[in-house]
Order: sequence, then C-alpha cells, then structure tokens
Amino acid sequence: MDSKWTAPGSALIVIDVQNDFCPGGALAVPQGDTIISAVNRLIAMADLVVLTQDWHPRGHGSFASSHAGHQPFETIDVAYGPQTLWPDHCVQGTSGAAFHASLNAIPAALVVRKGMRSAVDSYSAFFENDRRTSTGLDGWLRSRGVERVLLCGLAYDFCVAYSALDAARLGFATAVVEDACAAIDLDGSRVAQQKAMRAAGVSLLSA
Repeated sequence: MDSKWTAPGSALIVIDVQNDFCPGGALAVPQGDTIISAVNRLIAMADLVVLTQDWHPRGHGSFASSHAGHQPFETIDVAYGPQTLWPDHCVQGTSGAAFHASLNAIPAALVVRKGMRSAVDSYSAFFENDRRTSTGLDGWLRSRGVERVLLCGLAYDFCVAYSALDAARLGFATAVVEDACAAIDLDGSRVAQQKAMRAAGVSLLSA
C-alpha cells in the first residue's frame, strides 16, 4: 500500500467495528472479527483516525420489528427511497453498540455516530440515507487539511461502500482496504458495490 494513504493530508476512517456486527452480535457480518488485527495495523500507521459508530434509538425505522408483517432483510419503500430492514442492532447504550474490545480505539480523533434519527437510516460516514443530511465529517476533515481518505471496517458492501462512494463524490482521493473489511453479501451486494466503487474511481487495496 502506497504510504501516501497514511501520510499527513490523509485520514483513516474505520467503519462500525462494533459488537453487533461481529460473530455473536445481532447483525453479525461473517468473520467480522477476523479483520480487527488488520484494522489495528492501519490505525497504528495512520496520521489521523476517525471511527464511525451505528447508534440507533430503540424502535428505529430500519428495524424489521418496527414494521408489522415484515422480516429482516426485506426491502420496503420509505420517504427517502428503498430501505433494507434489519434485525434490531446497535441500540444506543447497549453492549451490542459498543466497539469490539479488540479494536484499538484510543488513537481516534473523532467518533461519528450515525443512524440516530429514528425515521432515517444512515450507512455513510458522510450522509444519512436521505442523501441530504450531512454528518459534518466532510467539513471536519477539510478543516484539518485532509485530501485523501482510506476506509476499512464493517460491512464492506453497505456502510464501507456508501462511505467510500460519498468520499469520492465529495472530491477526496479515496481507497478501501479490502482485506480489512468483511461483507454481508446480501443478494450479491458485495460484487455490486465493488463494481460501483471501481467505477467511481475508488482504489481497492490490500493491507
């Protein structure tokens, strides 16, 4: 991996390495915990580290349990478009929402909590799923002179990919470290998002 991705002017964005996305969690990504050593190596090399954290209120609109007659992993239409329904996960203040104990969170300069509005889901580190509401991360990075972002974490085909596509659209040079990610792979979503990222100019790297 080119050292420019860890040099000043770059930021590492670690996406949602939380208990509920790891084996035994409410929305476990297969082998999600096996990436943590690679993620920690990237953290140790990074000039600037940002963590994101899914942080849903109880009864969030993305939970299948909030929609009578629907099951997890179904898709429904909501005000801002299609929404995949999920098992209840990363509920504010629960152990499932906490960062995995093996993640080295100490160097993080910022934690971006997302999915906090009950009616709107939020995959991207930069925008909620209405595609209008900003998390403020764009401005925070620019105020620190960041021009390049490197991403890793969970899940590759949802929150990592959405974040990478938004970063590229916002004008950051963007890369994803694929072997520091794990995917849900819902109906071929892993390959579809990999193609979308390549088409958007996102570099796909190995640690």
